[in-house]
Amino acid sequence: MSENENLTNRQLQEKYAIDVDVDPYSIPLDALDPSHPSLFEFNKFAPYFDRLRAEDPLHYTQDSMYGPYWSATTYKDIMYIDSHHELFSSDIDQGGIRMGGRPTESPSADSPFYLPMFIMQDPPVHDDQRKVVAPSFTPKRIAELRHLIVERAGKILDNLPRNEEFNWVKEVSVELTGQMLATIFDVPQEDRSKLIYWSDTVENLSNPDFFETADEGFAELWKCFEYFDAVWKERAARAEPGDDLISSLVHGAATKNMTPNEFLGNMLLLIVGGNDTTRNSISGGVLALNQHPDQYAKLMASPALIPKMVPEIIRWQSPVAHMCRTATQDVEMRGKTIKKGDKVVMWYISGNRDATVIDRADEFIIDRQHPRRHLSFGYGIHRCVGNRLGEMQLNVLWEEIVKRFPKIEVVGDPVYLKSHFIHGIRELPVKIPG
Repeated sequence: MSENENLTNRQLQEKYAIDVDVDPYSIPLDALDPSHPSLFEFNKFAPYFDRLRAEDPLHYTQDSMYGPYWSATTYKDIMYIDSHHELFSSDIDQGGIRMGGRPTESPSADSPFYLPMFIMQDPPVHDDQRKVVAPSFTPKRIAELRHLIVERAGKILDNLPRNEEFNWVKEVSVELTGQMLATIFDVPQEDRSKLIYWSDTVENLSNPDFFETADEGFAELWKCFEYFDAVWKERAARAEPGDDLISSLVHGAATKNMTPNEFLGNMLLLIVGGNDTTRNSISGGVLALNQHPDQYAKLMASPALIPKMVPEIIRWQSPVAHMCRTATQDVEMRGKTIKKGDKVVMWYISGNRDATVIDRADEFIIDRQHPRRHLSFGYGIHRCVGNRLGEMQLNVLWEEIVKRFPKIEVVGDPVYLKSHFIHGIRELPVKIPG
């Protein structure tokens, strides 16, 4: 057991406290640790990855608050790791998809901290469970939701204040994605705030401003199980199966006999996947357009660019900053040996700025020639199952925005999430001229 496991969230933050304003080029290369959540909270991470891509693309950090790990920072290295699941496991028993997880020979299946989910499984379990969920995100099903999203987006936008500052994240980003979560789960819309709360809880488990210990956060997450356990039982008792996600899990051959821990794990995956990625791209798009007024002018002059702009927003924001894997055997890469059991971090947020693959990668360009050339949805068998639904919400929202407003003005600094996993925006003060 690592000595860090006995520390509270605050003690861990204090032990590894850093000065986020220090120039990363002044730090010895072998001491460079791009994983510190404060770098993301204060938006200071980019030069760390710039240096690593240029000087040490496959970098080993010996000491961090999450233990030792490798950083893969280039587009092609990340693609290789993501597409070779037989070499790099995402299985929870091998360490999972987040930093800090370690292989374990005998996991406690009923531990409140042990939450298997299909993204943290290798084939065949991963494939079988993903197949149960996938029909909810087919092109046909997504097309059926479009009218509802248009209606909701329009209502949200029409109710926004004019000439008055408000938080775009709360009033728009969270609201639209929360309504969609409630719809795909077929739970009451008035319960969507619970879904958002549990999604936020996942990302704040190690944040001392929210929970002194991870135990406190996990206690809140098990309230999510209590809620959806009741929903599960109601769906199981129905004479005719529904077409919502919970009903799919209830009747799916690979999911109908899940343990409570596995059920909660998969519910949290679907909640976070359906909320955080789209929500932060919605917020990140408004911020990016304000930071690049020439691109905002281009959009208003030609709204037909929205389908190209949306994947560019997702690349630019990179809402999932990284995913982890654990080497299942010794792997040679870039003349280095990644040892069996080593944790490997795929920094999507860095690969999306790799200028050797993406032309003018440090520029936000809404009419980019190949806008889908990004890593934000992952690659290989774990590619985001709901990516098309997320893109459609962004497309619809921006179609409705340009019909109504000549400009959404960012009038203050964004407040970022203290997380190196979800590249999130908590607050974005804006004003709509009226």
